[in-house]
Formats: sequence, C-alpha cells, structure tokens
Amino acid sequence: MMNRVILVGRLTKDPELRYTPSGVAVATFTLAVNRTYTNQQGEREADFINCVIWRKPAENVANFLKKGSLAGVDGRLQTRNYEGQDGKRVYVTEVVAESVQFLEPRNSNPNRGGNNEFYGGGPSNPNTPFNQNQNQNTPFSQNQNQRNQGYTRVDEDPFSNDGQPIDISDDDLPF
Repeated sequence: MMNRVILVGRLTKDPELRYTPSGVAVATFTLAVNRTYTNQQGEREADFINCVIWRKPAENVANFLKKGSLAGVDGRLQTRNYEGQDGKRVYVTEVVAESVQFLEPRNSNPNRGGNNEFYGGGPSNPNTPFNQNQNQNTPFSQNQNQRNQGYTRVDEDPFSNDGQPIDISDDDLPF
C-alpha cells in the first residue's frame, strides 16, 4: 500500500508552533495549492491543505516560514477524530509532513520583510553554508564591478541567438 503526498504552495498564515507535555515540538500550517485549471470566470482556484510537522523540522518551519512563503511538503495523508467541546465527533484530514523544503529566499516575499539571506543563513547563524564563503574571494563576495568579469549571470543564456556558431567538440557531447 502507498500513502504519499507531495505539495507545493504558499502558507496562508504564520505556522503555529506548540510543544507536547513531553517537550516534543509540533507545528501546524495551512498550504494554499493552486489547481491546474481555471473556473468559468478565468480565475485559478486553490485548495487549502492543513499540514503538521514534528520535532526539529517543526521548529525550523516556525522559525523560517511565514505567511506567503513558498514551500514544498513531502509526507503522508492522515485522518483522525476527536470529541469537540459541543460533544460532537470532529473529523480531521491533514498531511503529516516528513520534510518541508523552503523554496524561495527570505527577502523575495513582500509579506515577510527581512534581509537578503537565504533561510537558515545569516549573521545570527554564521556557520551555515550560505555564509561560509563571505570572507573568501568568490563571486558572491566581490563587488558588482568585479562580479561581471569572467562570470555569467544565472539568468543570462550563454547560447542566446547572437548569430555566431557555437564551437563545441564531439568529446563534449554526452551522446
């Protein structure tokens, strides 16, 4: 049998972090996932999917994701029920996330504010991979004029149609 869920969407509000009586962290959040089709008015509808994640990943989600953050969730679908305050049985279906991927830099979402570090990096945590090269002579630590010398920007196509033939040997081809 198989129970696997993979989602990509945006958080509808800040995650809620709580701790069980035994001290285990648990975070809950809702992910808005666009549908692949549009309605009759030409608008894209979304599904709002409740997610839960446990332990250290829960603390990471609460610390680094906020309302509007783009996230990828990998987990399983789970249903549970409990008796509500009014005495009626309440049924809940949610995704129990095994991992959550942070899919955009911290500053790319206008709802977030913040600075230019990626999730997990920054001055408050200098031992992360994103800051390890800040004092070395890399294209990320050079000034803007030096950066453009000898480096190709990621969003520039080195093979754009400039009318010149491409010089490539048969040894460079993978087939």
